[in-house]
Amino acid sequence: MLPKAMQDAMNEQIKNELYSAYLYLSMAAHYESKNLSGFANWLRVQAQEELGHAMRFYNFILERGGTVTLKAIDQPPSSWDSNLEAFQQVLAHEQKVTKNIHDLYALAVQEKDYPSQVMLQWFVDEQVEEEKSATEIIEKLKLIGDHGGALLMLDHELGQRKPEEEEEEE
Repeated sequence: MLPKAMQDAMNEQIKNELYSAYLYLSMAAHYESKNLSGFANWLRVQAQEELGHAMRFYNFILERGGTVTLKAIDQPPSSWDSNLEAFQQVLAHEQKVTKNIHDLYALAVQEKDYPSQVMLQWFVDEQVEEEKSATEIIEKLKLIGDHGGALLMLDHELGQRKPEEEEEEE
């Protein structure tokens, strides 16, 4: 049985993961409107991953005999002044998610909820990857700025990202 404190915290994390998907979809729409389809693709894939993360929590709660309670999701911003600003927001958001995951893990330790600790370890590892990916894009954007051929090359590179399921099939 899932402890009530864990159930409540995981329901909150479902909301957080769904907000992440909303944020990245909003960013993708922003980039589509700027004809930077590679940036948009990267962010759409990111949004799909966040939906998958929400479903991991959703399924875990149910598997442990808990109750899923969906909460309202805030509206994300819809425009950014620069590509660097947008991806700095991606990184800041991922750092916030990392803190949320660490807080969940600490709660699982406090509750002596070993199954949750095992499940959350996947998220701890995932967040290292998420922050690294956003940081790499930020560092490239600092080098190339918001215009020119290098931006188009980065757009092309980001357009190559595929959803995880497609990567596993290849």
